[in-house]
Amino acid sequence: ETTAYPAQTHKTCKPPDPLSLIPPERQQTVSSQKLLVIKHGALGDIIQGIDAYASLRVGYPQAHIVILTTPPFAALFAAMPWFDEVVTDHRAAFGNLRQMFRMLGIMRRGWDKVIDLQCSNRTATYQRFLAPRDLRWVGSAPGASDPLPDLAGVNNVNRMTMAAELAGGEVGTSASLDWLTQMKLPDLLASHGVVQDRLGRALVLVPGCSPAKPSKRWPAESFAALSELAMGQGRDVVIVGTVADRDAGDAVLKNAPNCIDLIGQTDLAQLASLFAGCGGVIGNDTGPVFLAARSGTPTLMVMGRDTNPQMSAPVGARAGWIRQDAISSVTPAAAFDALIRL
Repeated sequence: ETTAYPAQTHKTCKPPDPLSLIPPERQQTVSSQKLLVIKHGALGDIIQGIDAYASLRVGYPQAHIVILTTPPFAALFAAMPWFDEVVTDHRAAFGNLRQMFRMLGIMRRGWDKVIDLQCSNRTATYQRFLAPRDLRWVGSAPGASDPLPDLAGVNNVNRMTMAAELAGGEVGTSASLDWLTQMKLPDLLASHGVVQDRLGRALVLVPGCSPAKPSKRWPAESFAALSELAMGQGRDVVIVGTVADRDAGDAVLKNAPNCIDLIGQTDLAQLASLFAGCGGVIGNDTGPVFLAARSGTPTLMVMGRDTNPQMSAPVGARAGWIRQDAISSVTPAAAFDALIRL
């Protein structure tokens, strides 16, 4: 039988003024701190980490906090209110001496702490070979001075929050997407026949996913049948994704031509605003679905055997998931009913 459960929930709110939570004597002790946070990607993981980033900023309100990420996500991190500087890592081959010397310089910039939210073999190598021996390192690297506990079965949101709190972040901090969801969409929607007043009932579909994991993709025919159910209730149905999701979107449109096609036409801020204003989102295990979940809108992730909900379920005030070992066995009716219950 198909299983459909709500994901972990949390209260979404504006982060408080960090200085209002820190006694004056502690503010002075952290004012000269330099922290390096490592989060290379991908989009879903980055969105799942926003509570951790906010926790560090509240815990270190006057510190200089730098994020080390990959070039595709530099602009996203630059838009966040929690970081003072963005540094990029091209994740070059370790035989690339020029890039390794560059990373050596980054690792030796006089950090008080490194908070490794990526916890990969690459970052463990940085800790072992590039970082100073006495550098405080929070993470899962074998040589970390502040090792994380066993994280088996721990949701990615909680994993990163635990790391931030171990590093001195404020416990229980909850971040919002207000910094990203302020964009208005009337022109974009009107050009596709969507009346702004109808957006609150619209269903947004995310049919794409990583090309490396096609088995995570719910069949296009299921998305199409789902769209027919929604349109039968008088809802507009919008399909979103990047240009890389063009084939996945076209496969849905082939059987559901009345859907509104916004694939490749939204940047991240527009997408977040669309999610925040719509009536619900259904999609695969992919980055935009995690973004939708954090926007507070009813969001359902369709999962197969490749996704472990204990670790990868979306987190949000009205987020949930539905799963079958064979993802194609999840029926459109079951998915739609699960979304309505959220």
